[in-house]
Amino acid sequence: MRLRSGVFASSCLLVEALGVALFLRGFFPVPVRSLPRREARGDPPAEPAPPGPGMVSNWTKIPPPLFKKVVIVLIDALRDDFVFGSKGKQFMPYTTQVVEKGTSYSFIAEAKPPTVTMPRIKALMTGSIPGFIDVIVNLNSPALLDDNLIWQAKTAGKRIIFYGDDTWVKLFPKHFVEYDGTTSFFVSDFTEVDDNVTRHLDRVLKREDWDLLILHYLGLDHIGHMTGPNSPLVGPKLREMDNILKKIHISLLSKEEASLPNLLVVCGDHGMSETGSHGGSSDGEVHTPLLFISSAFEKRSGPLTQPGFVQQTDLASTLAVGLGLPISRNSVGNLILPVVGGKTMREQLRFVHLNGFQLSRLLQENTPAYEKDPGYEHFKIAEKSHGNWIKLYLEGNNSEILLNLGKKVLKQYLEALKTLSSSLSKQVAQYDVYSMMVGTVIIMEVLLLLLLSLPKALSSQAEFEVSLSPQLFSLLFYLMCLMLCAVHVIVCTSAESSCYFCSMSWLTAVGVMMLISALMCSILSAIAKIFENSRPPLKNPVVSSSSWSEIDVLILAGTIGHVLSLGASSFIEEEHQTWYFLINTLCLVLCQELCRNNFLLKECDPQHSTTVKQNFDSIGEASECKNIDIPAARNSKVGKATSSAEFIKGSDKWISLASPWIILICCRLLRSLNQTGVQWAHRPDFGHWLTSSEQKSELSFLAAVSLLMIFFLVQRRCSLVSKIAMVLGLLGVYSYRAAIGNVIFPWQHASKDISKGITEARFVYVFVLGIVFTGTKDLLKSQVISADSSVKSTGLWEVYSGLVLLAALLFRPHNLPVLVFCLLIQTMMTKYIWRPLKFDAAQITIMHYWFGQAFFYFQGNSNGIATVDVSAGFVGLESYVEIPAIFLTAFATYAGPLLWAIHLLCYLSSEVNRLKAQLVVLPGTVLV
Repeated sequence: MRLRSGVFASSCLLVEALGVALFLRGFFPVPVRSLPRREARGDPPAEPAPPGPGMVSNWTKIPPPLFKKVVIVLIDALRDDFVFGSKGKQFMPYTTQVVEKGTSYSFIAEAKPPTVTMPRIKALMTGSIPGFIDVIVNLNSPALLDDNLIWQAKTAGKRIIFYGDDTWVKLFPKHFVEYDGTTSFFVSDFTEVDDNVTRHLDRVLKREDWDLLILHYLGLDHIGHMTGPNSPLVGPKLREMDNILKKIHISLLSKEEASLPNLLVVCGDHGMSETGSHGGSSDGEVHTPLLFISSAFEKRSGPLTQPGFVQQTDLASTLAVGLGLPISRNSVGNLILPVVGGKTMREQLRFVHLNGFQLSRLLQENTPAYEKDPGYEHFKIAEKSHGNWIKLYLEGNNSEILLNLGKKVLKQYLEALKTLSSSLSKQVAQYDVYSMMVGTVIIMEVLLLLLLSLPKALSSQAEFEVSLSPQLFSLLFYLMCLMLCAVHVIVCTSAESSCYFCSMSWLTAVGVMMLISALMCSILSAIAKIFENSRPPLKNPVVSSSSWSEIDVLILAGTIGHVLSLGASSFIEEEHQTWYFLINTLCLVLCQELCRNNFLLKECDPQHSTTVKQNFDSIGEASECKNIDIPAARNSKVGKATSSAEFIKGSDKWISLASPWIILICCRLLRSLNQTGVQWAHRPDFGHWLTSSEQKSELSFLAAVSLLMIFFLVQRRCSLVSKIAMVLGLLGVYSYRAAIGNVIFPWQHASKDISKGITEARFVYVFVLGIVFTGTKDLLKSQVISADSSVKSTGLWEVYSGLVLLAALLFRPHNLPVLVFCLLIQTMMTKYIWRPLKFDAAQITIMHYWFGQAFFYFQGNSNGIATVDVSAGFVGLESYVEIPAIFLTAFATYAGPLLWAIHLLCYLSSEVNRLKAQLVVLPGTVLV
């Protein structure tokens, strides 16, 4: 059965989607869950029964609330050093004074990745640990159905008011008696997004008709996304937050009653990295301040101590106890004991017992062998000791023995809570390895099959001969199916933890096994055909007797090595090192190939070259008669050897020899521009130096030179209209960066007012759309009106130029050299390496892919979401519009691979035109 390349690629894509879905189902672990929310409210456990007959504790209800009113001020992206460091002392004097000398407890709350807003709100309110799948859900947060603090408070009749990030309104619909949400995705807004929260404060603080007030401020997070944590805008924003905290604290103190005090909680949902982003696991992203301020606490005295570390999930349990509510059933957090440290020993033991009972019940519902868990054993021991303490207490024993025993029991409870929480948290990181392995096998088989089919896909016929019958009825196919089914039975019957693939029906599982076996047989069949169709090469003293060149070996070894490296998490975290190594090695091999073609071919016998040339002509003629693509034949090793007469000469020859070394220098400079990965991301780089406020003049000069270089490298194949549009567009790019304060004009001396640059950015968008439209028009013309391939090639380059202009607008100024070097390397590779060496389409494709991946990391990206530049999605937008914001953010993130992929299309199209112009069709032949 013959298949067109499009049908074959679509089939492979469907099978690939199946493998990816199975892998992701195993990669994203099932979260720890308890009963549904509607069943979560039950009778609380009583105090542990004291030993002996006739003694029963009379405390069987939830303890009463410890605070009358609670105000939670959540400052988005508030790092711990913004409060406890030098910035806190400079810009938040009132908060610093309360922390050092006031009635407060301060901690550093550790957030678990992913450090983005919606999962962190879930962690704060439910006490559970969200997974990485919540990063995607973060774009459109659905209602939270799990048991949580807000639902418990509403069910208990407490009145809740909220102002701030509308993510809360989406997560907790119909829970607030009053609310005003602001969008969190429009990161260009630094002031209005916070003013919309603060404008309600004076009115609400005077009222008495609320129990819980939640304020979520977004301005600091937006400043971080746009300008980073060292921006001069951070200080005024922190001072604004300090004044707001001062107003709330003074108001709460003035309205306190003798019965119950009020509580002010100050926290951050996550921090920010050194570039202003978040989502990863660096210290700046996961460490946030957590302050409890209340007159119920003792005033601090003595030297200031370093704040202790707690988990962000501990807040849900602590606030539940403070408000007199049941602890959320899915919470894995521990009670922060100093908050209730002023209560009696019996009350403290009651609080930690409720927390331990909730954690042990959650462990029972998620772990079959829960009785063997150390945390559960410690809890039972502490519970027994608690019963002995209650016996002494009910007997009226008030001696020192009772106090010491109470402290011992409290210590046992805290140890049990810590162990239980650790056991439950580890379950969130348990992956379904078997499902991941099955999905990976399917993905790798499809990729290998596509790789083996690539030469046919790029030929003129682009058809595949798929012989299904021999594979489906072969002995190898049945043996593989039998073996895989046996492995499936063994794994599923011996697995201790749950497995998604094992939970499928046997019919579905056998179908997947048959698919894997069929793909393997197809791969072996394709490899066998390659060896059958290979012919012994012509004897040539220069050309190696092997059909595999050094480039082929490197491409195959590099591709396989990279795939194997993805099996280790450390290699994934530092994947940029793999790509840097591969492209550096590729440049060295290309240098060797250039030297061989420039020097060794000159020593060949001219008579021998003539003979080989005649042999090549006969091969080309035979290819034409048999409808075989001639460019493919010319790209063979024979074609390379016989092209010595046409090889570049003169000064171009030495430029060609120097090209790999120039590319190596460019790559080394790009590596110094942006540190990425995990291990060395914190180290200073050239990009950090450029973005500091002291180097604005240097950054402005670099941006101007980069934009000028971009024009000269792109304009060579553009039409006159596109050249004019490109010049105006690049001027608009610089004007936009000057408007938002990133760069300055030469005549600009005083500090200019910073704006959002809406007009300048939209000015650039007009020219981007104009250039892309011109290219699209040429592409349609080449397909519909005329069959002139030169028009198609010009259209592709016009589209490419428009996307380069868009990338220049979205890239931050210090990243513009990345775009320059990208264009420079593409130009040098095209003119001085690929064309002289006459590589075939498959080799050119893989080289483009390698450089595209390397430039993804040269931009400063990584495999962590913390390096995603969200600010690019709001260039030129006055408000948050979802589709354009997602498109712009994705384009800015993957600009490197996209530009190299489009350049590949431009190169292949131009090569077809060039070869057609050089091709002389012999009489009586058929040109395909």
